[in-house]
Amino acid sequence: MKVLSIDPGLRKTGFAVLERKDDQNSIKALTFGIVKSPTKLSQSECLVNINGELNDVIQSFNPDVCAVESVIYVQSYKTAITLGAARGAGIIAAASKGIPIFEYAPKRVKQAVVGKGAAKKEQVAFMIRALLSLSETPPSDAADAIAVGLAHFYACKENKQLTNLEAGKI
Repeated sequence: MKVLSIDPGLRKTGFAVLERKDDQNSIKALTFGIVKSPTKLSQSECLVNINGELNDVIQSFNPDVCAVESVIYVQSYKTAITLGAARGAGIIAAASKGIPIFEYAPKRVKQAVVGKGAAKKEQVAFMIRALLSLSETPPSDAADAIAVGLAHFYACKENKQLTNLEAGKI
């Protein structure tokens, strides 16, 4: 299974494509990075940029599902609207290709990767490097996207175990 994971932001959207083979437990990062939108771009131009870059990633890696960080609580409604728009640009890129979308709360993502929901960005990035045996620590926005993808894999594993338990297979 390949997962496109997205950590949305207007100027910096983190993304990753992670893969786990059905016959293996190990997860591999096929690619990760940041869609950067320069400050000279308007909000609408940033959204087009995010959508276009993620469409290119989808075309190159053909993911099976998409995992996106859900909306977080913010003090400013303008920030919330801007983040929502960036999320929408990523979601449309995946949904327009028929890719199922899954959303994960930021605290759940951090808890899945670090073990506590209040982890700092540096802790998440450090754990990503360790969990995936990367040679370098990824930039924080890319690390956050990888963490969203890992949270999806862990959630799928938990759901499969629960289904097997309910069916009497465990």
